[in-house]
Amino acid sequence: MACIEARGLRKAFGSTIALDGIDLTVEEGRILGLIGPNGAGKTTALNAILGLTPYEGQLRVLGRDPWSERDLLVRDVAFIADVAVLPRWIRVAQLLEFVEGVHPKFDRAKAEAFLAKTNIKWTSRVRELSKGMVTQLHLALVMAIDVKLLVLDEPTIGLDILYRKQFYDSLLNDYFDHSRTIIITTHQVEEIQDVLTDFKFIHRGRFVLDCSMETFEERYVEVMVNPDNVAAARALRPIYERQVFGRSILLFDGIERQQLAALGDVRTPSIADLFVAVIGNETAQGVAA
Repeated sequence: MACIEARGLRKAFGSTIALDGIDLTVEEGRILGLIGPNGAGKTTALNAILGLTPYEGQLRVLGRDPWSERDLLVRDVAFIADVAVLPRWIRVAQLLEFVEGVHPKFDRAKAEAFLAKTNIKWTSRVRELSKGMVTQLHLALVMAIDVKLLVLDEPTIGLDILYRKQFYDSLLNDYFDHSRTIIITTHQVEEIQDVLTDFKFIHRGRFVLDCSMETFEERYVEVMVNPDNVAAARALRPIYERQVFGRSILLFDGIERQQLAALGDVRTPSIADLFVAVIGNETAQGVAA
């Protein structure tokens, strides 16, 4: 059974269409990156999945309608937002006691074991913690709850590179077990490339690319073209071209690596490079239209 399945999912705020009839299937045990520019519809899609906003179309999350059955759904779903939602007045020890009292699937010993690896003190209030520590605390609470779906909306925004790396290392090593499903939205695309199993690009409320990491690595190739081969490379119709230190870098879709190797240095592009190519083309087509 798919963890999430949507058909014709639509959401409008007045005359602004946030989701334009999208279809979405996320299988159990996958880590999906939902990537798009500001205002593309990422957070609206997550809010629909979490039962935080009504919508048009069909949507099932863990077999339930998230809007009408949210009270049941939240038992199996956890959420970390870009803005900490923990009460600032509460102490760490009190927070553990509270979550233990309200959530039947919370394992306090597991949360304590994770916090023991940090510099967070039991007596500290949330307002006394750095942003990185608050994120660590939030993650400790989430990882100690046996849920089937974890939703992360810009979870590491504002954190330094050390905390961001620790966050994703903890997520993979201490939480993900191939039975849980994770959805991540972030602008730090390069940091999640090695974490994801799948990614989708969303633009103006629609998905413009849907790809597994296996397909991505097989399908897309980037070439730093030797100067004498630029014309030959362009004849193969790259989907994007950019200049770096006077050298042309061309991005290809579906062209054999062996053929491209004769033109220059071949490598797998980053998801960020592909995002710029795809969204840039979409924007250009929209302007032309």
